[in-house]
Amino acid sequence: MRKAEELFFKILMVIATTIIVGSFFLIVSTIVMKGLPAFNLDLITKTPDGGFYMGQEGGVLNAIIGSLYIAAGSSLLALVLSLPIVLYINVYLSKSSKLGSVTRLSSDVLFGIPSIVYGAFGFTIMIYFGLKASLLGGIVAVTLLVLPIMIRTMDEVMRTVPRELLDASYSLGATRLETTRILLKQSIPGILTAILLSFGRAIGDVASVMFTAGFSDNIPTSLNSPAPTLPLAIFFQLSSPIEEVQARAYASALVLTIIVLLISIGARTLSKRFSKNKI
Repeated sequence: MRKAEELFFKILMVIATTIIVGSFFLIVSTIVMKGLPAFNLDLITKTPDGGFYMGQEGGVLNAIIGSLYIAAGSSLLALVLSLPIVLYINVYLSKSSKLGSVTRLSSDVLFGIPSIVYGAFGFTIMIYFGLKASLLGGIVAVTLLVLPIMIRTMDEVMRTVPRELLDASYSLGATRLETTRILLKQSIPGILTAILLSFGRAIGDVASVMFTAGFSDNIPTSLNSPAPTLPLAIFFQLSSPIEEVQARAYASALVLTIIVLLISIGARTLSKRFSKNKI
């Protein structure tokens, strides 16, 4: 009976793994096969000429730069806001603290809210303060989206650090601030993973920037400038009835996939390097 049960769950795991890996390769192969013929140097080095989305020449450099600005800005802002929260509930509060439980529950609820809600909320705030769709609006809306991701990811990482390590620090006369530094050093690989997850979600999201970041054929030059993004550029190109423009959409999706892949590889490399100091 035990062997049959073990075999059942082993088959279940193999099927689930095959579905996940197969879906990944199906999506990537579709993007590569449809996008590679339309991929050229102009696509990533030029901004759109007039009528680009109706078949004219140009590229999506403005959308690449805009996406990187929004993803980097929102990830940095979310890190600045979330790190003190996570350190406070893991160092200064006890495990049974109600405030810590409420903070984690709030993050879980915010984690599950659709990104269109964050976009609508950010748009409402912008109207209240009389702001127009801009790079700043996009960064604020996407920060709200990735903040719970970063909080919960870093929180789970810090909870895996052995409690005995922190107790040993206190027993040697270290202050809470000094103990916090030890916790941070042990959590650096996990913090890098949290930044990577947030960056990947930020650069690929459409709904939160649709109303808040705007769109333009130019590269944003200030926080008040409209900020084009790659996901919106892909959406506009796929909506075109012209086949050549639709092919460019897959090429733009290929660019987006390569960016996420490069960032993922870089983050994993850094994570492995800092893991050498982990106890």
